[in-house]
Amino acid sequence: AICRQRFTHFNPVQTQIFHTLYRQPYNALVGAPTGSGKTIAAELAMWWAFREHPRKKVVYIAPLKALVKERVADWGERLTGPMGRTLVEMTGDVAPDPESIRQADIIITTPEKWDGVSRAWHAREYVQQVSLVIIDEIHLLGGDRGPILEVIVSRMNHIAAQTAQTVRVVGLSTALANARDLADWLGIAKVGLYNFRHSVRPVPLEIYIDGFPGRHYCPRMASMNRPAYRAIRMHSPQKPVIIFVSSRRQTRLTAQDLIAFCGMEDNPRHFLHMDDNEIEAVLERTDDPNLRLSLSFGIGMHHAGLTQNDRKICEQLFHDRKIQILIATSTLAWGVNLPAHLVILKGTEFYDAKSKGYVDFPLTDVLQMIGRAGRPQFDDRAVARIFVTDTKKEFYKKFLHESFPVESSLHKHLHEHINAEVAGGTITSAQDAVEYLSWTYLYRRLRQNPTYYGVEDSSERGVNAYLSKLVVECFGELERALCVTVDFDYAKGKVSVAPTPLGKIASQYYLSHTTMQIFATRLDSIDHAN
Repeated sequence: AICRQRFTHFNPVQTQIFHTLYRQPYNALVGAPTGSGKTIAAELAMWWAFREHPRKKVVYIAPLKALVKERVADWGERLTGPMGRTLVEMTGDVAPDPESIRQADIIITTPEKWDGVSRAWHAREYVQQVSLVIIDEIHLLGGDRGPILEVIVSRMNHIAAQTAQTVRVVGLSTALANARDLADWLGIAKVGLYNFRHSVRPVPLEIYIDGFPGRHYCPRMASMNRPAYRAIRMHSPQKPVIIFVSSRRQTRLTAQDLIAFCGMEDNPRHFLHMDDNEIEAVLERTDDPNLRLSLSFGIGMHHAGLTQNDRKICEQLFHDRKIQILIATSTLAWGVNLPAHLVILKGTEFYDAKSKGYVDFPLTDVLQMIGRAGRPQFDDRAVARIFVTDTKKEFYKKFLHESFPVESSLHKHLHEHINAEVAGGTITSAQDAVEYLSWTYLYRRLRQNPTYYGVEDSSERGVNAYLSKLVVECFGELERALCVTVDFDYAKGKVSVAPTPLGKIASQYYLSHTTMQIFATRLDSIDHAN
């Protein structure tokens, strides 16, 4: 009854995964393109959990706060009432009281928040009452926040072993080149691995890649505006269009150029599908002057610099097809489910403050953005146009039609996670730390792709030696940061480790070991100075 309100039958992807997710208790990994209905996979697994373990909790982990909010709004409206279940949101913005969490059946959270909460699982009974963990966009394991996902899965398996209960893990991702490795790590044997190609999208997608010359970023972006306008007139003269750009400034500049091109047409407001009275009422409610101008031509803008009210107005007008064009930054691709007939990706680079230069979007972001093309209810085909620097055209041609492998980056962010396990009592020696790492995805990939991680000997002995070296170096840095104390027993050949008060504080408040080192060294000198 819940699904019948939105569609009459499952699509081919949902049909194939239905039996495993809804009827069987196995861990599962579902790799499928954006727009193929993976949310239904999460719902099927959730209904299994409430049928088999009615008094236990389901945890849904999404990589962005915007995705968490979207899922809270959607499930809060559609599922909680008919199912008679309660739902709670846990992010950096929303911190529910412990009683609300204890009463909730569904916890929707971000990786960082659940990592922080589950570190103290001994003291938090609700963490031990979880029967199902759903990890959305699990292919982000290869990104900066991937190590947190690795640690969460390892910790939930550890909790299940300690409490003699089973915790089912369901991962949702885009199509993967090394899905088998990910499945092995999740404990999936013969049943539970589904890895669909990009060609199985419910709405077939035509992808065009256009190369643009020019070394300098801003002139190159400006040269893309007329081709973008032509692409709209060619592929989607009447249907919705999303143009993804890299910055707030680019949303404004792109909108201004499109308005200028509209001015050359017989009907300059052909992207606007409202009468004058309706658009006047909308403009009165709009705060941003640039947005007011663009909306009057049927062109919306969406970025973090706009007020929440302005963003909501644009989302609603685009959803209701009152405006035809939406120019947005990449966060819209993750956070708001607004598909379009045509998606134009205007440049694949953004300015990165850390490296003080322009860098490429992660491949996962590019896939997510072009995945917004195609609306199953309205379209039988969709179009994506990708505008790139001409030197990168061949690269994108290759990768967009092939799945990409997911590597681990846990070895680059090991300190905080090792410190948390030391503070929690899980790790008391170097041997414990090596065993702990043997549960991670990093361990699987060290054997499969040793050169990527700088491992010279890919045998089990060589991998263990690499891990031991990694652990001892990590202990050394944590000791210098005054987070742990390390004791070398040369007679027994054993390295023991114990937490310090600073290490426990770092774990509890989710702080970096370098932050604790600064506290320890500078606060003392400040005290003396005062």
